[in-house]
Amino acid sequence: MSYAPTIAVVDYHKGNLSSVARGLARAGAQALVTDDPAQIAAADGIVLPGVGAFYDAIAFMRESGQDRAVVGAVAAGAGTPFLGICLGMQLLFERGDENVPEGAPLAQSADEHGGGLEPGDVFEVQGKRWVRGLGVLPGSCTLLPGRRVKVPHVGWDQLHKTAVGAACPLLEGVAEGVNVYFTHSFALDADVQERDIAAKTFYAREFASVVQRGNVFGCQFHPEKSSAHGLEILRNFVHIVETHVEGGAR
Repeated sequence: MSYAPTIAVVDYHKGNLSSVARGLARAGAQALVTDDPAQIAAADGIVLPGVGAFYDAIAFMRESGQDRAVVGAVAAGAGTPFLGICLGMQLLFERGDENVPEGAPLAQSADEHGGGLEPGDVFEVQGKRWVRGLGVLPGSCTLLPGRRVKVPHVGWDQLHKTAVGAACPLLEGVAEGVNVYFTHSFALDADVQERDIAAKTFYAREFASVVQRGNVFGCQFHPEKSSAHGLEILRNFVHIVETHVEGGAR
């Protein structure tokens, strides 16, 4: 391309996003850290970084209109290329149980995953409280069990590619079993669809560590903190954005 694509780094006011912005810049993009839904919707690509807790993040995104900007931009997986990092990946899914307040008013869900609800709505299933995520992909995010290993899961761990991952453009040139950097207590649960899982990691339990559906991607680990392998993944994402722009879709 004759210019670097503009990738919006979504700021939901929960932490320092400079490492993500620096990583994208090193990968060849113009990183725009923004909390403005209009700028998010207009960007060539979107990164939703991993900072904070599920409920707090989705509540801010709903209040600010960021949720509608993201969902509208990535509609049907064929829209603006999107990368969720850590919590940013988790928020793509239907529901999470992290930090859901006991006093929050309950919405009536059409099913146990929050069907028919808006992002940030709190609902109850068999006495347990959940909050609705962005709902772009089906599945749940739950706490890792700490019976045998220490939680949070902090440090370097392996990516094991699935059949989906073998063809995933985000993982092009990334070898099976590479080590990347994790720091999290919550992870995607077993109700995530296999067709959306590009890589798995085994810590406390098996969980999806890379997901893909169309132009929607997610990493449970932090590529911006994962040395050469992480930079390669960010470069792959920038290339995905470039290809999308060159195709005239934006």
